[in-house]
Amino acid sequence: LAEAFQDLLRVVEAQEEALPEPPGPLARLLKEVDLPYLKEEIPRAIEQSGEGIARVTHIVKAMKDFSHPGSEDPLEVDLNRSIESTITVSRNEWKYVANLVLELDPNLPPVLCYPNEINQAVLNLVVNAAHAIGDAQSADPEIKGTITVSTALDAGMAEIRVRDTGMGIPEHVRPRIFDPFFTTKEVGKGTGQGLAIVHTVVVERHKGTVAFETETGAGSVFILRVPVAMDRKGGPLG
Repeated sequence: LAEAFQDLLRVVEAQEEALPEPPGPLARLLKEVDLPYLKEEIPRAIEQSGEGIARVTHIVKAMKDFSHPGSEDPLEVDLNRSIESTITVSRNEWKYVANLVLELDPNLPPVLCYPNEINQAVLNLVVNAAHAIGDAQSADPEIKGTITVSTALDAGMAEIRVRDTGMGIPEHVRPRIFDPFFTTKEVGKGTGQGLAIVHTVVVERHKGTVAFETETGAGSVFILRVPVAMDRKGGPLG
């Protein structure tokens, strides 16, 4: 499209050189279409359209990576790439309240896992972090918080950490946060299933562990650990 516009522009410029004083109807037409404005704005519009198409392509690719259709058996997965796709898919959940920082270990080996379930667990934690920051921002919504997602390899376990700068988890609810249907949100604003699903995916499906650290007024970090190597029946090797 950009090349076609440049070809058309060359034709117009050649015509201008051939007819320095265009006849009345052509002169009026050139004035009406505001040729100098079009020369400046159309290339800019084409560039912005290209950027938009690139963003849409990136999102569609991320959605495909996120869903992993047909992955009923464990698959070897680049966990870092899966997390990046999850962040892209969930962007509307956090972009208004937080900046998101990725600290992904480039040396993390492929992880044999149920990829769509791991993606769902990470998604739930990112959304949970965004909600925690949103609740903390009620006094000053102009100040964004930070969500940090990191990966690491530790003693044969792939570790994922999701940290937020929310208000932390009140002490009296901490023992129950992984209980199904438990929520501190108002009726109609939460199902109480997000963290319960995380626990089921990591502990029951992948034989891993889920933990959290929290400080009132300072935020929380959720720590998922899953075996890098599983047998094909879903149990850890070794």
